[in-house]
Amino acid sequence: MKREQIIEKLALYGQEHLLRYEDELSEKEKEAFYQQIMDTDFDLLKKLGQKEEEKKERNIEGLDCLEADAIKAKEDIYRNKGLDAIRNGKVGAVLLAGGQGTRLGFDHSKGMFNVGINKTLYIFEQLIRNLMDVTDVAKAYVPFYIMCSDKNVDEITAFFKEHDNFGYPGDYISFFVQEMAPSCDYNGKIYLEEKGKLSLSPNGNGGWFSSFAKAGLLDDAKGRGVEWLNVFAIDNVLQRIADPVFVGAVIEEDYVSGGKVVRKANENERVGNLCLEDGKPQIVEYYEMTPELLSMRKPNGDLVFNFGVILNYLFRIDKLVDIINTEIPVHVVEKKIPYLDDKGELVKPEKINGYKFETLVLDMVHLMDDCLPYEVIREKEFAPIKNPTGVDSVESARELMKLNGIEL
Repeated sequence: MKREQIIEKLALYGQEHLLRYEDELSEKEKEAFYQQIMDTDFDLLKKLGQKEEEKKERNIEGLDCLEADAIKAKEDIYRNKGLDAIRNGKVGAVLLAGGQGTRLGFDHSKGMFNVGINKTLYIFEQLIRNLMDVTDVAKAYVPFYIMCSDKNVDEITAFFKEHDNFGYPGDYISFFVQEMAPSCDYNGKIYLEEKGKLSLSPNGNGGWFSSFAKAGLLDDAKGRGVEWLNVFAIDNVLQRIADPVFVGAVIEEDYVSGGKVVRKANENERVGNLCLEDGKPQIVEYYEMTPELLSMRKPNGDLVFNFGVILNYLFRIDKLVDIINTEIPVHVVEKKIPYLDDKGELVKPEKINGYKFETLVLDMVHLMDDCLPYEVIREKEFAPIKNPTGVDSVESARELMKLNGIEL
C-alpha cells in the first residue's frame, strides 16, 4: 500500500495527527496501521456538523398492540404456527453481544457475567437455556448467530468452546463480528488507542444485518431455509428466544416484522415507544416524545403510547435483504474514550471526552412495511441487566429470575 494514499486520505479529513508516532512503528506495524486507516469510514465525521440540526416536526401516532388477552385467546393457533416454522427450519436467532460489561465493573463480554448466587450461572448460559426451552419442545434446533465485536470475539468463542456451547450443538452456532467506527474528540480529531492503532468501537447494533451478510451468514441462513430472524440483546436474561407464540402471531397476522413490548409502568417510563410515524412503524425514544404525546389517552382511558420495546424483534429475511443497502441514521453519542496523549501514554478518562458513532436496530423497524407490537408480561420476560444495583440491575434481575423459578 502506498503511503501517498494514506497521506491523501488523512489530509482530506484533517486527520494528519494520526501519523505522529509513525516513525516508532515497524514495517509490519505500519502496513497494518495503513490498512486500518484505509478501511475505516472517515465520512462518519461529517455527522458531527449535523448534531445540532433542528428537528422537523414529527407526525407520530399510536400503533395498536396485540395485547396479552388477545394473544391468550389465539395462543394455541399461534404456538402451532410458530412450532411448525421452527420444525421446518424457517427460524433463526441472532444475539447482539458486541458490548462489554463495563457498567457492571466487569471488563469482559457481558454474556460472561455470572448472575448466580449459590452457583455459577452465566448470562450466555441462561440465554441458551431459554432457547433450549423452545428447541426441546420443537425437537428441532434453531440456527443461533452470535454477533461479537473486534474487542471480544476471541474471548467469546473461547468461552463457548470451554463450556461446550452450554449444551447447544456447535453445528447450529455461528459467530460474527460487527463493524467498527472511529472515536474522536470534541474537535473531530480521531483518537489513537495505540501508536499504530486507531480508537475504534462497535458501530452500534443497527449494523448487525450488514455485518451478518458480510460474514457469509446470510448465505448460511438461506442455505438452511431460514426465513425469519429473531434478533435480541444480551442483557435481558428472561427473554424468550425464537418464542413460537410470538413467531406464530407475526406469521398468522401477516406482518413482515414484530417487536415484543411491555406495558409501561407509567407514561414517563424511559423506554422506546413502538409507534407510527408518517404511516410507517417507528420506535420513538422517550426523550423524543412531547409531554402531550406521552399523556394522550384513548376513549377507554388507556395511554395511546402504552407499551415500551424490550429489544426483541422478528424480521422476515427477504425484507432485510431489501433494505440492506439503505442508509440508516447514525447517532452521535458522547462517551468516555481511552486515548493516547501527547506523550504517547494511554489515558482512561473519568469524564466524557468525545464522540462515538452508532447505528441502532430500532431504526431498522422504520424501514419495514409494518411491525406487530406484541405484548409480553414484564415480570416474566423483562429482566435487563444494565447496572450493578437499583433499577435494571443485577439485583433486580436476580429477584425476577427467582420469581420465575430459576435456581441461582
